[in-house]
Amino acid sequence: MKFHRHTLVVAAALAATALPAAAQPAAPLKAEVIHWWTSGGESAAAKTLAEAYKAQGGQWVDTAIALGEQARSVAINRIAGGNPPTAAQFNTTQQFRDIVDQGLLNNVDDVAKRDGWDKFLPETVLQAIRVNGHYYAAPVNIHNMSWFWFSKAAFKKAGIAEEPKSFDELFAALDKLKAAGLVPLAHGGQPWQDGIVFTATLAHYGGRDLYLKVFRDRDPKAILGEDFKKVLLAYKKLQSYTDKGSPGRNWNDATAMLINGRAGVQIMGDWAKGEFAQARQEAGKDYGCSYGFGPNAPYIIQGDVMVFPKTNKPDQVKAQQLLASVITQPATQVAFSQKKGSIPIRTDVDVSKLDVCAQMGVAAMKDKARQLGNGEIYITPDQNGALQDVLTSYWNRNIPVEKVQKDIAAALRN
Repeated sequence: MKFHRHTLVVAAALAATALPAAAQPAAPLKAEVIHWWTSGGESAAAKTLAEAYKAQGGQWVDTAIALGEQARSVAINRIAGGNPPTAAQFNTTQQFRDIVDQGLLNNVDDVAKRDGWDKFLPETVLQAIRVNGHYYAAPVNIHNMSWFWFSKAAFKKAGIAEEPKSFDELFAALDKLKAAGLVPLAHGGQPWQDGIVFTATLAHYGGRDLYLKVFRDRDPKAILGEDFKKVLLAYKKLQSYTDKGSPGRNWNDATAMLINGRAGVQIMGDWAKGEFAQARQEAGKDYGCSYGFGPNAPYIIQGDVMVFPKTNKPDQVKAQQLLASVITQPATQVAFSQKKGSIPIRTDVDVSKLDVCAQMGVAAMKDKARQLGNGEIYITPDQNGALQDVLTSYWNRNIPVEKVQKDIAAALRN
């Protein structure tokens, strides 16, 4: 039988369209993710999530926006405007409680129950992500926001033989660094960074009980008391060890001052380790670390989560559920923490590849009595904003400490 050429082409085309659906490769589940991981170490960490998601059938669409406040604002505006991303980064706090209450998030209950989140997550994290019995966020990591970082090179130049083990020893080390012509305390003068220094001072100079009285109980008697006054004076004293370039400086630029040996100490979350890693510096060799002072120092839990904006589109719901599952898997957790400087949210993972600082954090987390929530877990975003305003004013200006105590009591009033 004789066929015309165009008949063969048409027959081939019809045969192709007649292939069963199963033979067609499934399109990857596209997920646009808004986050603020923009520094070198943070970007490397975000890439591990994107690669893990891709390996399990997804396509990560990266929307990185510098600064947490800005990224959260963009996410909320897009959710409210009807053009939501698939997922958005928030901190493990009450930051996303309002959009939960407004019904603007999908829950990921199916994933949380199937994967047994309640079996391996710390109670502090569960309290943040589970609202009215539903899971509205997938935890990415556990950060401690108040680590003390020490430049080995700067300490050597200043003649400091041992890293400080108390606040008194810290002040003595800062004095020696100043005398050696170095910047004692590398600090980025931004309100959230001022807040980190305050949190560290309250927890490790004031102690666990006072920390809870101030943040959890918002106890006016404690806030106006003598012990809290001493904490505020110690906080203000730390400001005297910063340099003139501090105001407005980004946190990673402050970390770079330790990396190049120009400064001796930084008080910052363990995400700083991502910058040390990028610079090929090794924990315990090039820099030292301490999450607090004393054998029972509290470990302050912060972290990042992904929330999932409301959508009824089947492919987006599937993408959200896949992302929630991938993020919390053991292999993803370890790979991310290696780059980010955090520790995994899970207790059932092999952490032998993590650095010595992370090993210290993992060990501390095993003692539930030492776990403390970051202050923002206990107070509302509005209260936190008011507190930051007071602390930053005090950090940068000469204000009587008694007035600061009254202003904090007002900021945290129930």
